[in-house]
Amino acid sequence: MTRAEQAPFTLPMLVSGFVAVLVGYSSSGAIIYQMFQAAGATPAQIGGWLSVLGLAQGIVSLGLSLRYRMPVLAAWSTPGAALLATSFHGVTLNEAVGVFVFANLLIVLCGVTGLFARLMNHIPASLAAAMLAGILLRFGLQTFADLQSNFALCGSMCLAWLLARRWLARYAILVTLLAGILVALMQHAIHFPPHAVRLALPEPIMPHFSLPLLLGTGLPYFLVTMASQNAPGIATLQAHGYRPPVSALMTRTGLTALLLSPFGGFSVCVAAITAAICMSEEVDPDPQKRWRAAALAGVFYLLAGASGALIAVLFSALPAVLIEALAGLALLATLGGSLQRALEQPAERDSALITFLITASGVSLLGIGPAFWGLTGGVLAHLLLVRKTG
Repeated sequence: MTRAEQAPFTLPMLVSGFVAVLVGYSSSGAIIYQMFQAAGATPAQIGGWLSVLGLAQGIVSLGLSLRYRMPVLAAWSTPGAALLATSFHGVTLNEAVGVFVFANLLIVLCGVTGLFARLMNHIPASLAAAMLAGILLRFGLQTFADLQSNFALCGSMCLAWLLARRWLARYAILVTLLAGILVALMQHAIHFPPHAVRLALPEPIMPHFSLPLLLGTGLPYFLVTMASQNAPGIATLQAHGYRPPVSALMTRTGLTALLLSPFGGFSVCVAAITAAICMSEEVDPDPQKRWRAAALAGVFYLLAGASGALIAVLFSALPAVLIEALAGLALLATLGGSLQRALEQPAERDSALITFLITASGVSLLGIGPAFWGLTGGVLAHLLLVRKTG
């Protein structure tokens, strides 16, 4: 046995954990900032709340990965943040916190009662894999679409990834990241903020509850979070062969968010996209060891939280093309595996394709994102085409 095989953490695990946090912050940090702004939070409050979010994701990711020996990565609800960003105008900060408390309490109730777990147990694995593939498709497409906007940067990263996959497969993402940073530096495309970032301590806000706001915004936010964040997160784990304790995950993530709601912890969910980065074969050939990449991601989240918004600012300094190409290439193997699992059962192929296409279409109805509608359409097709009726 080599020294690398004996080590508890390998370089591919370290890189995957870092990339997962990098993608998590860079892909949705601006949306969260806009949501907090719409709620009336000051820049100092936003800095403190970002610290709380980072610490929450780190504690949950590290704790759950160690507890269950699965790559359970926490995330905030990006679809939920987008919904709140458009719904919070004219709302006081206390009322916004009331929405956080209300929605997170409903998530805890879902976990305690086991309703969400029973629902997920009735979803075929092929449909879960198809939904994941539909979510990941846009990341893969964006990678090559960026060739048009910045051919040198995106093209060099794609070339570096191909060469590394040929000779250094386990370090392909690290090589790709380094190549992207080198080209971005040569293009003078990395821009750091002109002002120093200060550590901001979070301040608790007393929640105020308004029934019209809770029904008009809080309830849709809860539904969007469960359908567009938690459901894909659980499906991602299931699509990779893991059997997560759904009710326990819902209860623990929801309770964490509920306790931190007065401090800006609007959401703690089960990650899907960023978690998938920690689940590919490039992380480790043994699926039972990939939880270590998620645990390392938790450490990086803790570092981000401890430094306030510093890590998010550093990530935001990188050009968007670099982040998009890195995410797409990091998820390429997961996308291929998901498509394979979605289509390997001939009897379920039609319903899986329907799930994949609806999810990939990006359709949003009634404020609920495409992952929910893709899964709904696939389940309906499955009931009509596959299941035998008595």
